[in-house]
Amino acid sequence: MRQMARTRCGAMTAALLTVAAAGSLVTGCSSGSGATDDGRAPAPSRGQGQEAGPTGSPSSTAGAGPVLAVKIDNVSAARPQTGLDAADVVYAEQVEGGLSRLMAIYASKLPTTVGPVRSARESDLELLRQFDKPTLAFSGAQHKLLPVIAKAPLHAVSADQGSSAFYRSASKVAPHNLFLHPKQLMRSAPGAAALTTGFHFGAAPAGGSPETSRTVRFPAARFTFAWSASKHRWLVSMDGTPTVTTDGKRVAPATVVVQYVKVHNSKYHDVLGNNTPYTETVGSGTAKVLRDGKVFDVDWKRPTAGDGTNFTTTDGTPMNFAKGQVWVVFAKA
Repeated sequence: MRQMARTRCGAMTAALLTVAAAGSLVTGCSSGSGATDDGRAPAPSRGQGQEAGPTGSPSSTAGAGPVLAVKIDNVSAARPQTGLDAADVVYAEQVEGGLSRLMAIYASKLPTTVGPVRSARESDLELLRQFDKPTLAFSGAQHKLLPVIAKAPLHAVSADQGSSAFYRSASKVAPHNLFLHPKQLMRSAPGAAALTTGFHFGAAPAGGSPETSRTVRFPAARFTFAWSASKHRWLVSMDGTPTVTTDGKRVAPATVVVQYVKVHNSKYHDVLGNNTPYTETVGSGTAKVLRDGKVFDVDWKRPTAGDGTNFTTTDGTPMNFAKGQVWVVFAKA
């Protein structure tokens, strides 16, 4: 199936690259906002098989539509964000200057609005390979990255394409005021079967150590997750401030994964000359999984970009996540 999809993809490559190249001639890049156009390319079918859905029961990926991935601004001027609480999975990655940026994955439901939307990074393409034909919504990208995005196995939608799904809000100052109407990109949410992340959901394994709070630090950003026994959730704070959405909802995932990965310099820079970090999500390593007021030491493994990430306990048993939103913070190993 993967080979057939690659054949179909090859037939469209020349036309797609022409579109991407035309867009890059008339657009530029700003630090952190990436005011550029992008190209589109279909993805090969991954043949992922079965994954555990949010309820813990296996669900086939056959027939599932694409997930929606949105790059979300995470500097102080961008907060509070909109629609962050509706995501199934939120990834936190390091970007230029040691700051952080979020990628929210929507499968179970599509919120009315998401944002602020910001630019894509090279690492995003590897991370998104685990999904089948995902739609990536972003503000733009470094102009040298555009041809790479054009050839990636995803449906890339940049604000600079003139899509009516994006709009500027008067509630924030530019460039932190770009928002997205997801339902103008996708007719409906694809459902949990589209979450081909490799995550397993179900009862917690034996063991674990009591944990009430855990902080993850980037060079210029930090995330704190505090356990709330009453809500049975981890309350998120970023840079010392409680994380709430624009409608006042506290962001509180059921499971938090601190995944230790390799982070190194990429070949891309912003307009100020700052190097863009590359976060490797293919490979193996260790992680801390927070659920039910405990922390579990686990191993992670993702053999190829087309695979989901498997988390296992020290005895090799799959690590079950709690039902609900999952945050994955990529920390430098």
